[in-house]
Amino acid sequence: MGKLVALVLLGVSLSLVGERFLEFRERSNASREAESVEPENCHLIEEIENGSEDIDILPSGLAFISSGLKYPGLPNFAPNEPGKIFLIDLNEQKPRVQALEISGGFDKELFNPHGISIFIDKDHTVYLYIVNHPHMKSTVEIFKFEEQHRSLVYLKTIKHELLKSVNDIVVFGPEQFYATRDCYFTNSFLSLFEMILDLHWTYVLFYSPREVKVVATGFSSANGITVSADQKYVYVADVTAKNIHVMEKHDNWDLTQLKVIHLGTLLDNLSVDPATGDILAGCHPNLMKLLLYNPDDPPGSEVLRIQNIMSEKPRVSTVYANNGSVLQGTSVASMHHGKVLIGTVFHKTLYCEL
Repeated sequence: MGKLVALVLLGVSLSLVGERFLEFRERSNASREAESVEPENCHLIEEIENGSEDIDILPSGLAFISSGLKYPGLPNFAPNEPGKIFLIDLNEQKPRVQALEISGGFDKELFNPHGISIFIDKDHTVYLYIVNHPHMKSTVEIFKFEEQHRSLVYLKTIKHELLKSVNDIVVFGPEQFYATRDCYFTNSFLSLFEMILDLHWTYVLFYSPREVKVVATGFSSANGITVSADQKYVYVADVTAKNIHVMEKHDNWDLTQLKVIHLGTLLDNLSVDPATGDILAGCHPNLMKLLLYNPDDPPGSEVLRIQNIMSEKPRVSTVYANNGSVLQGTSVASMHHGKVLIGTVFHKTLYCEL
C-alpha cells in the first residue's frame, strides 16, 4: 500500500511539474519570433564583444557600460576573462569606446558586473554603483569616476544578507539605493525550478547605512529598475511576468504599486529618456532561445518605448527588433539626445541615431 501511495504521489508531482513546464514555455514566448524593426542609421560598436548588460548615461553624454557578465544558465563567450566597464562619449560624431582603468585596490580578477547606476553628488562628483557577482555572490561596489583620467577609483563594497541574487539598482543618494532580487534561490538548479513553478518570491529592497528593508514583493523575477525624471515613481521590470510595475515612492522609502503594464515580451533593464520621460525597455522576444542557446538559431533582440506611462492608455512602440542576425539577447537601451545605445547580456552593442 505504501509503495502504491508513493507511486501515486510521484505521478501527481511529475504531472504538476510537466504542466508548469508547459506554462513556463508559454510565459517564455518559446514559439515567438521578433518581427524586424531596424532603423537605418545603426552600427555595431566593434570593441565590445562580450556583452553590455547595463548602460547608464551622464547628462553630459558620457555613457558607462557593464560588460562580461557571467550568470548561471546564460551564454558567455569569454568565461575566463574578468568583467569590464566601458565608456563611450556620445557627443563624438563617431563615438569610440574605451575600457576604464580601475584603481584603489579592487580585485579586478573577480569582477563580474551586472546592473549599474550613476549618482552625482552636490559637488558634481560622479559615483558609479555596480552590482557585482564575485564567486556568484552579490555585492554592490562603489567607485568614483575620474573624468580627466577616464578611470574609476574603488571606494567601498556593500554586503548584506538581503543583497542576494541582485540584478539591478537605482541610486538616490550616498549609499542609498533600491535593488532588485531576481531569484529567491541562489542555487542554479533550484532557481530553474523557481522559474518553472512561477513562485513569485522575489522582491525590491531599499538599502541605506541606517536601514535595509524589503519594500515591494510578489514578483516572478524582479529585474530592471529605474526612476521617473521627477523621482516620484519607481519602475520595476518583472521579466518572466512580462510586465512593468509602476510604484509610488514615499518619504520613508516604501513603495506602493499604482499600476501594472503587461507588454507581452520579456523585459530586462529599463531606462528613462531624460528629454521626454519615455521609458525604454530592453527585451527578450523569446526567453527559451536565450536559456537554450543555439548559434544557428540565436535569441533575438527587442527594444520598446513606453510613452505617457501614467495615462490610462500608455503608448507602446517598437524602437528596434532583430531576429539575432545582428544583435542577440538585448538587455538594455539608453537614450541621449536622440542617440541610443542598445546593450546585450552576452553579445554586442548597437549604436543608433533616431
